[in-house]
Amino acid sequence: MPELSEKTREALLTVPTSNLTGALLKRGLRNMFLQDVSPLRVDQPRLLGFAFTMRFIPAREDKGRSNIQPRAMEECPPGHVLVIDSRGDARAASAGDLYIGRLKARGCAGIVTDGGFRDSEGILKTGLPVYQRRPTSPPSPIVHLPIDLNLPIACGGVGVFPGDVVVGDVDGVVVIPAELVDEVAAEAAAATLYDTFAEEEVARGRPLTGLFPVADETAKRDFAAWKMTRGIAD
Repeated sequence: MPELSEKTREALLTVPTSNLTGALLKRGLRNMFLQDVSPLRVDQPRLLGFAFTMRFIPAREDKGRSNIQPRAMEECPPGHVLVIDSRGDARAASAGDLYIGRLKARGCAGIVTDGGFRDSEGILKTGLPVYQRRPTSPPSPIVHLPIDLNLPIACGGVGVFPGDVVVGDVDGVVVIPAELVDEVAAEAAAATLYDTFAEEEVARGRPLTGLFPVADETAKRDFAAWKMTRGIAD
């Protein structure tokens, strides 16, 4: 079972996805933020876990029902996020409250689709972090045929591989390769700390020039002093 270090986990549960995407960009990864995928509600818990994937293809009436969708709810490991490739199609649900409630009961970390979920009121009661394109009501088989589990997929225009680290906040969902997660989290945490300093300076009336997006030497000195007054080590 993969694990995150406590330091990395703490960072990923606090830093905004904007700083994570910035750190990924510096490493040449430009397309790691899921497009047209939003939280079911803005005040839901943050999302953090390893990716476990499911893929839909377009439904075919001659193929009948598949057991892959219920299997996903039983096989997604605790601490993992079920990420569903719904081809960006929200005409029918990718899951509903009972399936999502089962994930919650088994200790899974969340669920993400570039399609939609149904039974929103019931989903909210589970408390599980949920991200989707938009809510929908029709049952899955009208549009979707689940075809495989835990293989590379596309979701929200991003390639998602099993074991990737999935992080979600009020802005949306970012995917981080597991081999980069420690350094990306550390860099994003440092950027978030500087953002806190810069926000305070802006609120006091300081202009952005030399402060953001590029800090000049004066801003760097002021930031170092700001950290010292708060007992924050480099």
